[in-house]
Amino acid sequence: MTSVASAWLRDQARPVRALLGTGIAAGLLQAALMCLGAWMLAHVLAGAIFHGRRWSMAWPWLLALLALAALRFALGLLQRRATFEAGARVADAVRQALEKRMRELGPRWGTRQASGDLATRLVDGVDALVPYYAGYLPQVAFAVLVPALILLVVLPVDPWSALVLVFTAPLVPLFMVLAGQAAEQASQRRWMRLRRMGAHFMDALAGLTTLRLYRAATREQTLLEATGEAYRRETMAVLRIAFLSALVLEFFATVSIAVLAVLIGFRLMWGKLVFEQGLFVLLLAPEFFLPLRALGTQRHRRMDAAAAATDLVEWLAVQLPQVAQVARVASPSPIAATQLTIDFERVGFAHEDGRAVLRDLDLHLPPGTSLTLVGASGSGKSTLLSLLMGFDVPQSGRILVDGHDLAHTDLDAWRRHIAWIPQRAHVFHGSLRDNLLIAAADADTFTLWRALQAASLDGVVARLPEGLDTPLGERGHGLSGGECQRLALARAWLRNAPLLLLDEPTQHLDDATAASIDAALARLGEGRTVIRVTHRLDGIRDDELVAVLAESHIVEHGPADALRAAGGHFAGLLAAERAA
Repeated sequence: MTSVASAWLRDQARPVRALLGTGIAAGLLQAALMCLGAWMLAHVLAGAIFHGRRWSMAWPWLLALLALAALRFALGLLQRRATFEAGARVADAVRQALEKRMRELGPRWGTRQASGDLATRLVDGVDALVPYYAGYLPQVAFAVLVPALILLVVLPVDPWSALVLVFTAPLVPLFMVLAGQAAEQASQRRWMRLRRMGAHFMDALAGLTTLRLYRAATREQTLLEATGEAYRRETMAVLRIAFLSALVLEFFATVSIAVLAVLIGFRLMWGKLVFEQGLFVLLLAPEFFLPLRALGTQRHRRMDAAAAATDLVEWLAVQLPQVAQVARVASPSPIAATQLTIDFERVGFAHEDGRAVLRDLDLHLPPGTSLTLVGASGSGKSTLLSLLMGFDVPQSGRILVDGHDLAHTDLDAWRRHIAWIPQRAHVFHGSLRDNLLIAAADADTFTLWRALQAASLDGVVARLPEGLDTPLGERGHGLSGGECQRLALARAWLRNAPLLLLDEPTQHLDDATAASIDAALARLGEGRTVIRVTHRLDGIRDDELVAVLAESHIVEHGPADALRAAGGHFAGLLAAERAA
């Protein structure tokens, strides 16, 4: 385990120290009761065998032993419950921290990650922490405290036996250290294999239609089978090391107990030791080595947690966008549509590879402006929208909203003023009602139907078997592409925001559907500030305000009819579209 991952795992234990302490205390009390029970059993047997006591006299002792057993059972339940609760709380806190970090990093970061890899780390990686805190960490304490307690009990009874235990005990942890490095490396390889397999499987599942159409499904199946087989081999390698380690630990513990038993036997034969004392020590000897052996069997939990923690630490350490590092203030009071003014002042932005997307971009949008952004692919149109939504931050210059610098504005409050319709609207698994309530959680049924009517989707929903409660599959299964975009339009209507951002919402639709949705968008945009990205230049009205992005900045700006007549960049893009 790396020092960083080890320190991180220790830090996560701080909020649950009370629970871990309760579990460890319960386990230690169990050990103390076990010592008491061993003495009582040795006393009863010695009295019956050597002192001629009748078994009828032993009933009180036997009842006491049963009471001790019941109490130890209750303490065992308390210990397991407390330590499991500690592990569950840590896992829940880590999962919440990861989800928060994902929100802070934003959708642009998420699109660069393999969804299967993220799911594996967020689910399997976090789940691997529970056994570490519920099992391994308390067992470390037991491996130290329980043998120490037994030594303290044995020492006044038989110092020679205590000395044998002291000298034989280090053999078990010594072997664990020797075998630990190979086992940890195997566990790291297994975890990396699991991540790759998860990412590969999710990618294959998402692209199943494409694979079937290109008759590549069999090849992908072969690759997945090979990946699964490799993961099986890595898992078996980890288990092989774990089983062999457990076998050797059992061997050393058994040999140590045997040595102690032989010495006690000879001393009993020579009359140097009383039977009751010897039996008491022999009863405690297996319990002395049991926590150490149990620690050996718990090591794979530590290895799994260490492998997962290494990745989780890297995830949490991902550098946040600059926007998260700027001091923010409370957002101004809600902005009315007629008051919204947006200014881009010498805004610059570049990708991680250094390639400039926007450079010294200036743009002024008075209240109620409707602007259409056009340009070749990669010219920065979608980046401009991402900057305005706060998912990216300008690397130079600033964006002002009603005179407030967006970099110093509370983003959650600012985004309440935005309605966004992307190229492909995402439909979540759930009912149609659930997908609409994303935009307005408190909307009633009447309001939802008004939104559907505004998006010309009410007729489609009326024909559905369960109306608003019709279940929809993820990614819109059950709706056509045009109907999914209309659903996004209904969400925007429910949002009732002063700023409407449209990222090519009709790009993948046929001309008739696109024209219908454009008409609905025009109605929705009345009285609002609208910024639209489009590649359908023929559909732009003559009086529509257009900004042309090229060479990382705005090269043309004005009404569409004037730009057509100017014969510049816009006219060139229009000619290229018609030629295609």
